[in-house]
Amino acid sequence: MASLGHIFVGVAAGRAWGGPRVWRPMLAFSALSFLPDLDVIGFRFGVAYGDPWGHRGASHSVVFGVAVALVVALLARLGDVPWRRALLFAAPVVVSHGFLDTLTTGGLGSALWWPFSDARHFAPWRPIPVSPIGRAFFGARGLRVALTEVVLFAPFWIYALWPRRRAEPRG
Repeated sequence: MASLGHIFVGVAAGRAWGGPRVWRPMLAFSALSFLPDLDVIGFRFGVAYGDPWGHRGASHSVVFGVAVALVVALLARLGDVPWRRALLFAAPVVVSHGFLDTLTTGGLGSALWWPFSDARHFAPWRPIPVSPIGRAFFGARGLRVALTEVVLFAPFWIYALWPRRRAEPRG
């Protein structure tokens, strides 16, 4: 996945969170939605794709997503943010990453149930072409994947950016 789909999920979550400066939660949830893909850094340190901590491994699991959401809730509690709400928004945003990656046409699948299983999974329906990693993303194939994601995730993008109705003054 080119990660545009993940970012669109985060932007939609930010819109649902709301607030006077809605761009802040949009940015925060987009960053959270992208977080599992930081596992690609492991390539530089010799972590193989298929290793438990390789790409689409542990960081794409439900356990990882819930752990990140718990950290977000703790940070929210330390700040002036409702921690339960932060937990309920962060968990599905991060957990969705691994499930969305199962919808791609390549790679080794996602280790959704790590640490209970290192097995990688794909969804039965895989409409998203796998994205090239690194600089290869900026070629023709990467552009095709990005455009596919823009189309498939358009409902999230439209919801996030649709103009809000102004509240009518109470009289």
